[in-house]
Amino acid sequence: MLKTFLLWLVPLCLAFVMRIWFFTCKVTVHNNMVLKENKEAPLVASFWHYSIIYLFYHMRKQPVTAMVSASSDGEYIARLAHEFGFDTARGSRNNKGVGALKGLLRAVKCGNNVAIVADGSQGPARQAQPGAVLVASRTGAEIIPMAWSASKYFTIHSWDKTAIPYPFSRIDLFYGDLISVPRDLDGEGLKMYCTILEQKLNELYKKSWLLHGKTSH
Repeated sequence: MLKTFLLWLVPLCLAFVMRIWFFTCKVTVHNNMVLKENKEAPLVASFWHYSIIYLFYHMRKQPVTAMVSASSDGEYIARLAHEFGFDTARGSRNNKGVGALKGLLRAVKCGNNVAIVADGSQGPARQAQPGAVLVASRTGAEIIPMAWSASKYFTIHSWDKTAIPYPFSRIDLFYGDLISVPRDLDGEGLKMYCTILEQKLNELYKKSWLLHGKTSH
């Protein structure tokens, strides 16, 4: 009973706080013309796990299906995503991954954007896993890399050092150029495009944090 109550209360309260908290921040979006040039076709948003909390808020007005871990902790994340209007597909490398992949493929075919954490729910941090590349290869959707940095922030003690901007901080959010992935890649092709995605995301990550005099968060 207590767990059920907390699963309802915690995401609800967190979403409320996030709306007020991040509303105070000054946000500059870089290279957003890639979205304006791609109004029709769905995209596969890909980003590092450290950035997930703010991105829930940033993407709240867009039709997005997000892949969320099937773990018990992931249930809180899934319900938080629902508070911001996202659909979710639950799964990970070790748990229900096939079902989650099918959910993402259905979402793209229905015209929705999808969001996949590039380094997964368990890491290693900033090393790309094949999820985004696989969805793009199966559907023809292009991948859009994303990264953000902040003038003032704190990190959570976790494998990815999840970052959260402080209120009234300056946030710079970068969209990378779209990555086109050939259809129906084999295993070697998936590895190659995972490497490309990892390089693009890390370039974007470094570029964003250099604006605030840092090489990493």
